Amino acid sequence: SDESIGVLLRKLHQFVGSPREPEVTIQLAKQARTISIAAAALLLVVLLVALIGVSSTFVGVVVVAAVAIVSFAAWRIASRRVPSATHIELDLDKGIVERKATNPIARAMTPGSVVLRDVLDVLERAAEDDRIAGLIARLGNGRVGIATAQELRDAVHRFRESGKSTVAFSESFGEGASGFIDYYLATSFETIHLMPTGSLGVEGLVARSPFLRRLLDRVGVFPDMGHREEYKAAKYLLTESEMVEPHREATTAIVEGHFDQIVAGVAADRGLEPQTVRDLIDRAPLTGPEALEAGLIDHLSFRDQAYEQTKGDSGTLLFAESYLKKAGRPHRRGSRIALIYGTGSIHRGSSNLDPLTRGESLGADDVSKAFREAVDDKKTKAIVFRVDSPGGSAVASDIIGREIVRAREAGKPVVVSMAGLAGSGGYWISAPADFVFAQPGTITGSIGVVSGKLARGEAWRNLGVEFGLVKAGRNATTWDPTAPFSDTERERNEAFLDWIYDDFVNHVATGRSMAIEAVRSVAKGRVWTGEKAKELGLVDELGGLRDAVGKASSLAGLAPDERLEIVDYPRQKGVRLLVRKENSEPVEVAATEILRAIQSLKAIAPSGHSLSMPDQFWRP
Repeated sequence: SDESIGVLLRKLHQFVGSPREPEVTIQLAKQARTISIAAAALLLVVLLVALIGVSSTFVGVVVVAAVAIVSFAAWRIASRRVPSATHIELDLDKGIVERKATNPIARAMTPGSVVLRDVLDVLERAAEDDRIAGLIARLGNGRVGIATAQELRDAVHRFRESGKSTVAFSESFGEGASGFIDYYLATSFETIHLMPTGSLGVEGLVARSPFLRRLLDRVGVFPDMGHREEYKAAKYLLTESEMVEPHREATTAIVEGHFDQIVAGVAADRGLEPQTVRDLIDRAPLTGPEALEAGLIDHLSFRDQAYEQTKGDSGTLLFAESYLKKAGRPHRRGSRIALIYGTGSIHRGSSNLDPLTRGESLGADDVSKAFREAVDDKKTKAIVFRVDSPGGSAVASDIIGREIVRAREAGKPVVVSMAGLAGSGGYWISAPADFVFAQPGTITGSIGVVSGKLARGEAWRNLGVEFGLVKAGRNATTWDPTAPFSDTERERNEAFLDWIYDDFVNHVATGRSMAIEAVRSVAKGRVWTGEKAKELGLVDELGGLRDAVGKASSLAGLAPDERLEIVDYPRQKGVRLLVRKENSEPVEVAATEILRAIQSLKAIAPSGHSLSMPDQFWRP
């Protein structure tokens, strides 16, 4: 058994001083056991064939096939076995992503990252699994956003309700950097271990916005930009050299809102008064002993001490990913709920590499296809749309918005689950849904538009390059990158800004069933926290992916206790043959995938009218 192997190898480790960690040795032993079972089965097959002899060929084939089937079944059972007294091991050191990228380059740029839905599924499945004794997580590297931390905190709190232990271990919550949000996540665990030399970098939050105007002036680039309205801060990053008042007002509200949410969460989980937490933050960074004395952590321990204390002599560890493979996901059978992801900057065409996020961009063609597939699938009862996007093309956003409307008209309810960011175009594609969830820390809103160009003619002249120009049409040079807008071109750009902004406001008013003036009062390009957006009517409830699935089930008329199957769309197919497409409905060919991989090497450059550019570089 795993228990006896564990005890034996730990004693051996203590006696001979093995250079390997005991847990690693145990895993190797388990692999050796699986190999030995397979080898024994193979030997049995050989012996049976030898005994049966040449004269009984048919009987031999039947016996061999039977033994092979039984051996394979035994191996599958052994490979899926989860020992009793197992602790799930969760390593968040390399960050969390919304989903694994299908683009090979994007996948290579986020090695080791944990998928958020995998963690949520592990905790939900493990909470009801009697073989699981608890959860131990390693974190502290500052790679978790506040909305993601809040979703994980809720999942950990639900897991704790099962009575199982939860332990967080960190080498250091920030070392020369902030660990504020990671510590916020850690406080949802029952016990927190910090290495004796580790520190508690909970100094607070800061938002940085890079203003490029002086640099652009120095190199001879003129930002000819317009926006709607004054809070649409993307323009200011190019046209100003310091923070203007509307930008400062909106950013201050976001930072203070996030700060208050973190303080409240830490105070509640650690049994402290909010003012006490604020005072401790103002003393940070704190040494390990200071954090222990203040009650912010429970133990000063090295990794081996924390893990040994958690699982004891007879317990075992199992990585979350391995547990999911052995135990299986929850929601594998039942009424089908479609899950569609909308992550990255929004643009027309297919999804590609997003150089800003190092993940995939949000191609309108791919997301639209996913909605059409889900609508056409008769098994699908409702759709959950997971949005994590700063915005992008107005046209692409409208393409996706139309597919949401069509899904609803087809009788498939659509529920949006906002992740860390659903602003501008990210909010455009959320507004038409039946119901919208956001985390308290989600950044959303930014109902506005920015459009313009960077005129680089002077920069080329400084390099000794001149351009000759011949044109036909008064406004033919509207998007010429060498010169600012002419008077008539600027007039047309301003008219387009009004047109797109009015369309955006009307779109939100229709989707959210709000009066036009009510939308205008909370629009103006301003961003809001999810908590504030709920107060303003821009979202319906605070919650995460699990809440969105529950609401989608309810809107589809399913019973509260009905079993669900959650399926990602577009569906992942096996090997695709090189065949000609017959139409534009959901079908793909291998050649398309090859072209996407090549195209992903190209940088994504903004062009035309876009709903947003990143308003700020947001860092804890």
